[in-house]
Amino acid sequence: MKKIFLLFILPLFLISACEEDEISESEQLKIDIKLIEKYLEENSLTAQSTESGLHYIIIEQGAGETATLESIVDVNYTGMLLDGTIFDSTRNSLVLEELIKGWQEGIPLIQKGGSIKLFIPSKLGYGDTAKDNIPKNSVLIFDIELLNVIPL
Repeated sequence: MKKIFLLFILPLFLISACEEDEISESEQLKIDIKLIEKYLEENSLTAQSTESGLHYIIIEQGAGETATLESIVDVNYTGMLLDGTIFDSTRNSLVLEELIKGWQEGIPLIQKGGSIKLFIPSKLGYGDTAKDNIPKNSVLIFDIELLNVIPL
């Protein structure tokens, strides 16, 4: 009887122990913003920020169309972690609404021909899910050149 009892109680205990280690989304955002601000200070960068926690530096505003969520964006970009590890660098055409929220919020800040540097807190990136070589709760940095905007 004790063995059966332990088989039911032990998994519940392990689940509750795991939940205690988890950080709420709002706490993780505070951590991410501190990391972004530290990075900006250490690299002598000045960025603007949005209410969601996205930080950005507009390198070139551009002069063409502005992307909407329904647009296909032709971009040349490099994505990296705060430690400088590059996890992606390519040119691609993508539907904006299918991308991470940091891109959905950041790309419309510039126009066709513009470029921007985005500092994306984890909740606007991949959150608490690891993706390929990106650890969970990672702040992401993207250098993005918006080459073209194609309305759908």
